[in-house]
Amino acid sequence: MQAALDRPNLISLAAGFTDNDTLPVAEVAALTRIIPRDALQYGTTIGLPRLRHELLRRWQKQDDVRRLTADDVIVTNGSQQLLYLLTEVLCDPGDIVLVEDPTYFVYLGILEAMDVRAVGFDSLANLKTKIQKLKSRLKLVYLVTYFQNPTGHTWSLEAKREAFAIVKHYERAAGHPIYIVEDAAYRDLRFEGDDEPSFKVLDPRNERVAYTNTLTKPFATGIKLGYGILPPELMRAVLRSKGNHDFGSANFLQTILARALAEGLYERHLPKLAAAYRRKRDAMVSTLDATFPASARYERPQGGLYVWVELLAHIKTGAKSRLFRRALDAGVLYVPGEMCYGKDPSRPIPQTSMRLSFGAATVNEIKKGIRLLADALS
Repeated sequence: MQAALDRPNLISLAAGFTDNDTLPVAEVAALTRIIPRDALQYGTTIGLPRLRHELLRRWQKQDDVRRLTADDVIVTNGSQQLLYLLTEVLCDPGDIVLVEDPTYFVYLGILEAMDVRAVGFDSLANLKTKIQKLKSRLKLVYLVTYFQNPTGHTWSLEAKREAFAIVKHYERAAGHPIYIVEDAAYRDLRFEGDDEPSFKVLDPRNERVAYTNTLTKPFATGIKLGYGILPPELMRAVLRSKGNHDFGSANFLQTILARALAEGLYERHLPKLAAAYRRKRDAMVSTLDATFPASARYERPQGGLYVWVELLAHIKTGAKSRLFRRALDAGVLYVPGEMCYGKDPSRPIPQTSMRLSFGAATVNEIKKGIRLLADALS
């Protein structure tokens, strides 16, 4: 992100910024024309009641679940803060978190800062094996389930059901709770296909799934608000910790989002995003098809912001590789895939992949950036 800001002419296919032209400037200006007095006052740690009610109502419509209340919903300063808080209250130094191989690399930074081990798995069978071996120090399983950052993969309900059963089975042997933290940050950025239910539908007693999401990427990145739907025990612990952080997220921003949800502005904004990101995805994939070697492997995501590219084994993509340096010299930046793997000594870190973002760059910049990458590659 810093490189993209420091070098305005650099084509960044790395930073997870969103599309600048779709930001709802006029709509937000209209929402802020008349502000209630309490929007400029302190709020509560858990979040603005009317926003939590709107968030719960929307999630209930998505997942067809009616059993929870707004007391199960917390508002945070982006979903990143909630991921930090959940890890802080659940893990001690030396504990273990299971993550997908690959996974969201910024969350790996949280684990490293807390001296918590990130152990990767690459299949449900591998998840079962890892839990069986590590259950005594395993505290949570972290999953990005919608248009995963970095791969663009989405979990099916069937796969979620199997994973949930595996975790519940080995939790009994562990003798302590093992939570699933579901990061649904990209759920609302779907532009093809049908939505999948969340892990929360598999947790009827609201005991083991912490559902996290954000209003940042699908609405406005400058409005740093995320939210979670948490089991009561986790909620109490997270609220104590969040109170030490900030006494609660900004009431003014929460008021804007509560209005956007209540008045239907948020829902009307999503099709605009879908159309913009579909065009950008198509531009990226079609240019990859035309310029990258046939041996390169990548999928056409149905949402989110990312395309994950895997190259032949002898082509290194890391931050110290010739390819990365040549691409940067040519004026294009990507995320080396090696950054998306935890420091798990039980397996080598793959060195031949890259994450490409079509979020912020224009269609022309995406096409030019992919061509520059292809030239550096050849």
